[in-house]
Amino acid sequence: MDLAFAHRKFVDHLGSRRRARATIVAYGKDIEQLTQFLSNMGKKTVGDISRDELDAYLQKLGSDNYTPKSVSRKINSIKTFFRFLKANGFVSLDPAVEIEHPKYDVKPPRILSKLEYRALRDACRGDARTYAIVELFLQTGLRIGELAALTLSDVKGSELHVAAQEGHAARSVPINKAAREALTNYINVRQSIAAGNPSNTELFITKTGKTLLIRNIRTSIDRYFRIAGIDGAKVNDLRHTFIAHHLMAGTPLTMLSKLVGHKRLSTTEKYLELVKDKQGENVKLEEL
Repeated sequence: MDLAFAHRKFVDHLGSRRRARATIVAYGKDIEQLTQFLSNMGKKTVGDISRDELDAYLQKLGSDNYTPKSVSRKINSIKTFFRFLKANGFVSLDPAVEIEHPKYDVKPPRILSKLEYRALRDACRGDARTYAIVELFLQTGLRIGELAALTLSDVKGSELHVAAQEGHAARSVPINKAAREALTNYINVRQSIAAGNPSNTELFITKTGKTLLIRNIRTSIDRYFRIAGIDGAKVNDLRHTFIAHHLMAGTPLTMLSKLVGHKRLSTTEKYLELVKDKQGENVKLEEL
């Protein structure tokens, strides 16, 4: 089986397994990058690939200044790809089976202060779409993949329907007044944008009416982090901020765990260590 065909079959397989769209896109791009590297080495079929070629590819990633975390993610993609090939009889041996992940430090979640998340709001207030996205992150604690997958029909008055994704069950999430107002304002803007592409039912779309991808969301939020002068923050930190501020306000762990879709209560409990020194702060959730 040639490399390009194997890549297409793998992406089709991920789709048939109903993997999250973000996962399909990420894994697809990772394997496309790998197969391009292998093609440049003169390899034409998946049967030509040995551990030596994969090691050379990983060394190339290191020389291109990919972080250990990024390399580890690409290794996940490679391992999944070759497991698929072997399970379907496209290769007799799995050259990726013994590849080890690089070690790296996992930084604790970054919790935005009141001053920071207010500055972020102020920075993007004139951008209806980004402002609505920021408000939803801050007011609901959604994962970025969950937010990117929202459709217009998922907005149900004072609740959002969050569709099931790999490893995460579907759930309903309440949205407060601040989030509803930001969302209503954006949807009004969206109507004129979507006029040329009415078949697109995704909640968040680009200025040309196409689906807003996860990478687009990250780029937009990162831009406003810079404008607001917020250093060292990432999109996922908005979710972390929601969780931490709810804990500081006394929201029960079981309720909060259900709100944010944690499968285990222990995952929510990990945030207690981050907020224990701030428990005395006067936190008003409606200000989040």
